[in-house]
This record gives sequence, structure tokens and C-alpha cells, in this order.
Amino acid sequence: MAYEVNGRSVECDANGYLADPNDWDEDVARVIAAAEGVELTEKHWDVINYLRDEYFNNNQNQPNERTILKDMGKKWGSKPTTKDMYRLFPLMPSKQGAKIAGLPETRRKGGY
Repeated sequence: MAYEVNGRSVECDANGYLADPNDWDEDVARVIAAAEGVELTEKHWDVINYLRDEYFNNNQNQPNERTILKDMGKKWGSKPTTKDMYRLFPLMPSKQGAKIAGLPETRRKGGY
């Protein structure tokens, strides 16, 4: 499977996650988001950039929903609810957000 982005083919696995996170750029994110049915807003980009920063600059950390809520609350000045995050990423913020951010699929189990 692959995404077609600006005339190039970007490889991904069977679940739509990039085979190589280094292939990611904002155009790739837009194509993945469109395939997921997500229209990206500034808040989406805040979450995407946060997830990428955590992964690449914090020992490949992939935060769970609770941590994302807490950290986005700091950035946005008021803590979003779980419903707010699921409005942004309906198929689970940590997983769908990571997919759009070009990160590997998380293998973390549920719970906090």
C-alpha cells in the first residue's frame, strides 16, 4: 500500500502507517488526513506536531489520550475534554493522530 503525494509514492503498511517516518512532511499529513476523513485545523496541527516532537525528541514516546489532553491543555490554555479530542481524531487521538503525524503504529494496550 502507498499514498500518492505530489507525484511520488510514499510506502505504508497495511494499516496506513508510514513504512519510514522520515518520508513524512505536511503534504503527506494532508493526504493521510484526507484518506482518514479528517480536515486539518490549527488544533490538529498542534496535536500532530506535539506527537512528532514527543516521538523524535523524547525517546520515541507515544503519549496516551490522557497525556495528550493534559499537554494540549497547557498549550491551548484550557484543558480539552475527551470528546473534544475525539472530534479532532474520531478513531482515537493517540492512534489516528500518530498515523497522520507519520509515526509508527503504537502497540500500547488500553488503559492509563
